[in-house]
Amino acid sequence: MLFPDTPSVEQLSQVIVQVTAPSFVLGAVAGFVSLLIARMNRVSDRIQALNAVLDGDGARLRLDKDLPQLRRRAGLLNRAILFSGTSAILTCLLVIVAFISAYYQLRHEYGVAVLFVIALGFFTLALINLVREIRVSVHEYDLGS
Repeated sequence: MLFPDTPSVEQLSQVIVQVTAPSFVLGAVAGFVSLLIARMNRVSDRIQALNAVLDGDGARLRLDKDLPQLRRRAGLLNRAILFSGTSAILTCLLVIVAFISAYYQLRHEYGVAVLFVIALGFFTLALINLVREIRVSVHEYDLGS
């Protein structure tokens, strides 16, 4: 049956209730990505400022030691953004699967649960990378940079 009967209002209502939590997660991920991008912009601006210092300048030698640390921070933030984006895509896919399953009157609980757990796993990886980046950043100031 290619085009099944339209799902009932009760079925759609149940799907909407089931995708409420993932929708909130999606909003949180969007805000989190905004924070990550702001941090990435600050790190990128600092790298560009350090690269703009003239090579003959004596301060250049002192500033060059900051570049590897800034590049490490940029890499951690880049991975965090990648993991967050993957989490958001999986969460969107979860919502789509839930509605398509309701339309075709298929059981979707297990598939949606697996997608939700995987999406939260990627979000956790993004949070871990942010914490690592913050540790590098704080350590940078502890050294008197």
